[in-house]
Amino acid sequence: MKKCLGIILIFAFVIGCETESKLTFDTLQLEGENCTDCPKIEINIPNALEGSTVATAINRSLSEEIISLLSFTADGDIDSMDKAIASFSQSYKEIKEKFSEEMPWEAQIDGKVVYEDANIVTIKLNSYSFTGGAHGYATSSFLNFDKVEGTELENYDLFEDYEGFAQFAEAQFRDQEKIPQDKNINATGFMFEGDAFHLAQNVGYTPNGIQMVYNQYEVASYADGPIVLTLSFDDINKYLKFKTIKS
Repeated sequence: MKKCLGIILIFAFVIGCETESKLTFDTLQLEGENCTDCPKIEINIPNALEGSTVATAINRSLSEEIISLLSFTADGDIDSMDKAIASFSQSYKEIKEKFSEEMPWEAQIDGKVVYEDANIVTIKLNSYSFTGGAHGYATSSFLNFDKVEGTELENYDLFEDYEGFAQFAEAQFRDQEKIPQDKNINATGFMFEGDAFHLAQNVGYTPNGIQMVYNQYEVASYADGPIVLTLSFDDINKYLKFKTIKS
């Protein structure tokens, strides 16, 4: 009985430590004005509740991303999400005054914590915007954070061997997209700049491995949609700075 109790206590301790390492989030919901001549704006993103350094970095980076997605000017006064929403609405109203037939604009931004362990937390943002023209534009982006240092990570910060990962990723990309290994990367119709493979701008940790998302127009036409490549941790751990046993 004592042996069983000891095992239970150890198990509870491990689970408790894992729980304590997790950040606490709620959902921040923002909307634009509800009026006839107002664009539809809906934002749903995680909001880190702790007052830790990494929580502050997460909330700041998310705010900056929202501002970037909604702002149409280089106005330095747009320093909050509320101001960015107002700027987006004002831009639409100004266009509507000049061109009465302008279709209503729209912006939908949703964020989700897609990965977290003791060292890394990754948030994925999916956004859709319509600001006139033939169609709207959808994008996905990752924000990766070092929980220990409390900082946002650039893509190259994720890797211990960046070049090795890039070479492996290219081989897997070619295999997935059926591009012969000995042919030009654009041989089947892709549009990599300089006829050379490069990693996607958006790279992040997910439960299934490191995921790269090439958004529309990044390496292919709009009609091709986003190109997604997921590489399992079992295959790429040796390239990562922040290694994981998940697969």
